Amino acid sequence: MTTQPVSPNTVLANALHQAEDVLTPRILATRPEGIVLVVGTQINGAPHIGTSLVQSLAFAMAARLRDRFGLPTEVLFSALDNSPYELATDPATGHRYQRAYAQAFGDQALGDLVSALYQPLFLALSRRLGIPFRVETYTQQQAGEHFRRTWLRLLPRLGAARWWLAPSTGAPHLRVPCPHLGCGWAEKHAERTRVHLTDREAAQVAAVCLHHGPYRATITPTGGSYLDLAPLYRNMVKELALSSPQGTLHVMVKGGDWVFGSHLVDEALQAVGLTRGQLPARLFCPQVVTDTGAKLTKSLIREGRAPLPAGAANWMLDTREWPGTIAEYTEQLLSMTDTLLSAPRHFFRSYSAAEIGRMMTTPATRSIPAP
Repeated sequence: MTTQPVSPNTVLANALHQAEDVLTPRILATRPEGIVLVVGTQINGAPHIGTSLVQSLAFAMAARLRDRFGLPTEVLFSALDNSPYELATDPATGHRYQRAYAQAFGDQALGDLVSALYQPLFLALSRRLGIPFRVETYTQQQAGEHFRRTWLRLLPRLGAARWWLAPSTGAPHLRVPCPHLGCGWAEKHAERTRVHLTDREAAQVAAVCLHHGPYRATITPTGGSYLDLAPLYRNMVKELALSSPQGTLHVMVKGGDWVFGSHLVDEALQAVGLTRGQLPARLFCPQVVTDTGAKLTKSLIREGRAPLPAGAANWMLDTREWPGTIAEYTEQLLSMTDTLLSAPRHFFRSYSAAEIGRMMTTPATRSIPAP
């Protein structure tokens, strides 16, 4: 087993025997027929170690919940292909625009990208732990009838939640990419984007394109334009859609940096009528940080705005550079997740990139054999 880290006790860790105990109240209250652990990742290049850590913990937690509660569990990977691919500024107005991966690549190329960057690790984790998984892009999610109906039902009540979703402006960002063939640009901060319901089954959006000027688009439950929402807004709609009683408990698995943002999402959900008991179950995973305490981010390092932390290696920014096979990488991840899940004080904390590197390069011996 990976050498144990030295972790301080905390109020939360002291209240638990195992990390999964934090989900016990929700499981006992809802008595689900199954559990789905939902983990989302922006598709904006090769995954780094923080992404792999959260994904492997989702699979490991699914296995622990299955064994403890005797319930079927699975992992749902949400591939956020609405991540910005290109950014531009309108020289005439100063408004910022973006073109997302979904509009720049197309369905086939995006499917190939997700398969190449994420599928090998998911398949290895699934086989080792006996946990099934599904992959859903944001493009697929936003096109789904249930997601769109949830958004349409939310629109009349959005006024109650808008300051929680956008505390600085009170205007949650809605982007509908320009429909002109081959365009797909949308105003990043949606300053000139307006939306209104035309009836219970449709909404009309008015926006301005970087290249084609004003345009209009329609959103219906089963069709219409692409519906791109800013992160807090998107999470609210997604979690509202998953809160419907369906016999399945959805657990949102997120990195530790989402703790602060999730407070705003919860307040927004309560503002539109949800009770505390209807709010989504969440599991916040350890965050990988630099020696300054900031989140390890490949973009800042590659842009030269932050150095590679001491003790970190290039493979931590691009996991394809791991000096070994995918099977070996999976074993090291599972060995490390065993360590993090061995005591609550090891799980509910952050880790420096150097400490993660140390645990990942220690010879792996899993403490619990996988089925």
